[in-house]
Parts: sequence; C-alpha cells; structure tokens
Amino acid sequence: MTNGTQLPAYHFDTQRVRAGYEPTEHNNAVSPPIYQSTAYDFKDVEHARNLFSFQEAGNLYTRVGNPTVAVLEQRVAALDGAAGAVALASGMAAISYTLLNLAEGGGRILASPYLYGGSADSFKKVYPKLGIQFDYAKNILNPEKLAEEITPDTKAVFIESISNPNTVLLDVDAIAKAAHEQGIPLVVDNTIATPYLFNPIAHGADIVIYSATKGLNGHGNIIGGLVLESGSFNWESEKFPQFSEKYYTLRESNGNHRSFPEVFPDFPFTTRIRFNYLNYFGAAIGPFDAYLAIIGLETLSERLTKQSQNAVTLAEYLNAHESVEWVRYPALEDSPHHTLYQRDFKNGAGGILSFGFKGTQEQREIFLNAIRLFHYHVNIGDARSLIVNSPQTTHGELEADEKAAADIPENLIRISAGLEDPADLIADLEQAFQKATK
Repeated sequence: MTNGTQLPAYHFDTQRVRAGYEPTEHNNAVSPPIYQSTAYDFKDVEHARNLFSFQEAGNLYTRVGNPTVAVLEQRVAALDGAAGAVALASGMAAISYTLLNLAEGGGRILASPYLYGGSADSFKKVYPKLGIQFDYAKNILNPEKLAEEITPDTKAVFIESISNPNTVLLDVDAIAKAAHEQGIPLVVDNTIATPYLFNPIAHGADIVIYSATKGLNGHGNIIGGLVLESGSFNWESEKFPQFSEKYYTLRESNGNHRSFPEVFPDFPFTTRIRFNYLNYFGAAIGPFDAYLAIIGLETLSERLTKQSQNAVTLAEYLNAHESVEWVRYPALEDSPHHTLYQRDFKNGAGGILSFGFKGTQEQREIFLNAIRLFHYHVNIGDARSLIVNSPQTTHGELEADEKAAADIPENLIRISAGLEDPADLIADLEQAFQKATK
C-alpha cells in the first residue's frame, strides 16, 4: 500500500527523483527496475496468510500491486503530499474508479462546466445508467454560492485545476471550503498543472486525479492514470455507507469482518479502489509504462518551467496578431484568471493555451493543414508542441449548448507548448497564418 506521508521530508525537486525508491532494496540498481512479473512467490504458508490478511505488506499479483508501479505511486504521493495513491491504466480509469467509489449505489456529482470533453461525454453517456447523475455548477466561479447547488444526494464536487482547453482557473480553497461545509469531498483533476505547478491537497482537495499520459510523463509514450487521497476526509460518515461496509476479505485472524477505514485508516479511499475496482475491473498499469512515467517525473520541473515560458511567449505573440480574435492563458495580464494565477501558480501556468482564429472555417482548416513543426493531434503535455481544433476533436462530443456552457466557441484552437525554441514555433504559426489569410 502507498503511504506518501512516511517518506522523508525532502524538497520537491529531490522527491521527483528519489521518492519511493531505495536502491539497497533492489540489488543496488540506481534506476528502478522493471518488475515484469505476473505474480510473486510466497516464502511459506505463514507469509501467504499474512499477505492475504493484510498483516504484512508485500506483493501478490501485478494486477493489484507491482514493485515498479509502487515506486510511481509513492513518488507522486510524495510530490502531492498525499496519504495514499493507486496507479491505473489510464486517466479515464482514474476518473471512473473515483466516481464509482464515491457514488456507489447512486448519487449526484456537482461538476465544473469547464472539463475535458471525454469526461463530460462519459458523464452523460455512462454514469446515469449506473445511477450516478451529474449537475453542472452554475456558481463554480462564485464559490460562496456553491452551497445552493449541493443537494442531500450530492457525493462530491469535481473540478479541473487548469481546465482543458480554456485554462480556466478556479478558487480551489473556496470550493473546498464550500464542499466541506456540506460534508462532501472535493475531487480535483490536476492533469494539466501537475504537482509542480499546483498542489490541490495543500488547497483543500480530498481526492486528486491524474492522467499520467500527459505532463507527469511528458513524452507521449504511455497511457496511465493515478488517484491520490489527502487522508483527512471522514469516509465513515452516513453519506458514504459503502466505506463502513465490512468485508470477509478484510477479516481479522479471529474471523471478525472489517471495513476499509478500519484496516487502512490513513488511506481507505485508494485502497478501496485497489481491492474492489482495480482488482475486479482490472485497469492495471503495466510495469514498463510505470517505469516510463517514473523516468518522465525526473525532469518534471524543467519541462513544466520551459513549457510555461514557451506558452507565455506564444500567448503574447498571438495576443498581438491580426488574425487572432482572443487568447486564453492565465499568465496574460488581461486574463480574467490572472489574479488567481498570481496567487496560486508561482511556478507558471503550464503549456496549454487557446486562441480564437479570426477567419472562416475554410481559412482555419488551411491554417491547421499548413502547420509544419507543431504536431496536429489530441494529446497534451508532450515534450513536443501540439496543436488541435478542440471543438471539432477533443470536445467534439459536446452538443452546441454544452459547448456554450463550457465557453468553447467553434473557432477555438488549442496549443500544448513543448520544449522547442519559441522562435521556431512562432515562425511555424506565422507561415501558417500567412497561407490561411492570403
């Protein structure tokens, strides 16, 4: 099990390279080994008994735990100041297991309207058939009024720390306060920010979700996700009866059944995901993918710093361009989110920005087809710079009224700034603008 609070209190840049791994426990290998093994031998019958009764920590089967995956879990938990973490096969698995764990048996989730299109589409297509309904908060930008939208059946508030694609910033502290006053947790998808730019738990979040596919890994070569918990929320309240349920599989040696908070008091949320949803739904991240994520984390600060700097440069260039209607990026002084950016994002606003193309649909498509250096696809957080027409791709699932609620106009183009020289990126955009508008 992963307990980030037991790790040494090193600074962030030490933790991203060293947390969760002790070479002497792995034949003195400097880099974490890839444990490409399905299962693990028991020392003897007593060892097996202790593992299955949770009297002893160890490895049973890679679907629910693997030494390489454990390094990833512990390292990200350390960076976020989390009590526990569980790594999964994708960011969508992290979202789905979190929501199912929260609203098992039915309930409502109060969600920000500013979300990734895949999240929003799953909220209307999948979860209602499982008894989970979603309400989109009208007061997410005015948290003092958020309590008016929380019903007795609301199980959580769900937001993104930096929204995709509009880079909307929210007052996470105030939203957490509003949620806690109503006895429900705050869930923050921190994929774009990563723990380097923003630490949701330090601002009151109870659950943090990542698509490790994006900035955490940063090289566009894995699919992965994580769920983390703060360790401070009371999961034994009447609102979450599933956490007080006692299981035979958690029994004591004398046969008494126990609940997850009883067995894992510091991190019941993520262990319940591990042994219920991960164990039986099976979205396990492979050890090689976990290894690549670990290697990506080692350069997290440098990558996010350079990407943030490149994004600022691109945003300023676009903001002054005659073929651009508007630019959305929190570091710009004219951004409506600039005050929150200055307060909460000391290391930068990340590599994601969007702009409105001033021209016809045909010109917009000529512009995108003329791009040479940027990669035209739907990922974000890559070392390479990416560009995409989000309303027609990543958010193409949204209907017109849903796009309007999320403030995603049809002329929006999203950029994920990479690590190239910004002068080359600007030159590429400029030649594409010239071809589109001649």
